[in-house]
Amino acid sequence: MAFEPYRRVLAVPGVRPLLLVGILARIPVIAIGVTLTLHVVTGMKLGFLQAGLVGAASTGGTALGAPISGRFVDRYGLRPVVAVTTVAQLVFWSSAAFLPYWPLVVGAFAAGVLALPVFNVIRQCLAAAVPVERRRTAFALDSMLIEVSYMVGPAVAVAATTAFGSDRTMALVGLGLVGSGTALLVLNPRTRDRDEPEAVETVVPRRQWLTPRLFALLGITCAATFVLTATELNLVAVLKADAATRWTGLAIALWSLSSLAGGFAYGSLPRSLSPLVTIGGMAALTVPVGLVGPWPLLCLALVPSGMLCAPSLSTTVDTLSGWVPAGARGEAVGLHSTALTLGIALASPITGFLIDHAGTGWSFAVTGTGSLLAVTLAVPLWRRAPRPVRPEAAAATGV
Repeated sequence: MAFEPYRRVLAVPGVRPLLLVGILARIPVIAIGVTLTLHVVTGMKLGFLQAGLVGAASTGGTALGAPISGRFVDRYGLRPVVAVTTVAQLVFWSSAAFLPYWPLVVGAFAAGVLALPVFNVIRQCLAAAVPVERRRTAFALDSMLIEVSYMVGPAVAVAATTAFGSDRTMALVGLGLVGSGTALLVLNPRTRDRDEPEAVETVVPRRQWLTPRLFALLGITCAATFVLTATELNLVAVLKADAATRWTGLAIALWSLSSLAGGFAYGSLPRSLSPLVTIGGMAALTVPVGLVGPWPLLCLALVPSGMLCAPSLSTTVDTLSGWVPAGARGEAVGLHSTALTLGIALASPITGFLIDHAGTGWSFAVTGTGSLLAVTLAVPLWRRAPRPVRPEAAAATGV
């Protein structure tokens, strides 16, 4: 049965509360970008350029801080890192509504560096809790829950700002982040396999795991979010050009549902697929979408590539967890989050330029081809895999 792999994952001790905390804790994190934008535009009465700078500062700080927080989790354990980042979010979000513009930019960057590492921690703890043979299904389930959080987070931020104003919405986001941090502190899930200690005296040297092959994985991870963000922007542009902006929510929801369906099917498969296959397929299926005419047909044409969205993201985490030793998994997952963020950051200006100067048809084709090219360039590095160390050899060398 298709549900049986998921039942086995959910039967693993600690997985259900971890996933529940994950889906709830990610909602305020995902709402941060929209909340800051609406506060600058509606609360401070400034333009979208100024709002974009605040969002870029927050995103840049998050990209910088993710591997740092992951390394500290590897070195000192989960609770100290979550405690520090929770306090940092409390300080920023309790004062952000009262800050002038430029202090807000600086504060958003600092809060990004000290962001609550919800995404990293949930993935790292899933890898520690679930046996290797069930991780693919676990990460597929986690990717589907992330999709749900992305549906809820921005919508809640917009509704709260409309109903209560941006000041109170920022306080609510801060309250949600503090609650998320508190839940992680109480739950305190394991970050390493049960046969390994939670803290060690030394961190695994980077030269043992930060290999060209891992850089290739990070590169195609960046390509995945690049093509996904570009597709979303292109879809919004098509709806605007067709005077159908009011259907934007429905169109994006249909695309997200296709991702959920694809993630569910992928988690039920008897074996994993290479990220090269899933991300390459998603990019290739995006290339011809711009040739489709009216926006209803365009939404249907996006379903095949959308079905590879959740599988593409989950298989990158699954592959990374198998390549990196547990003692460095936190930093590696942080680098994975940085790659995801970098893809989003690159896609926005590039796609905007293509839409303005070449139209959405060419934008779909160019962004899809660019991501497909990144996957192709990763193939030679992917094959440079070191020979697995035999157990007796590892014991003799002390690895």
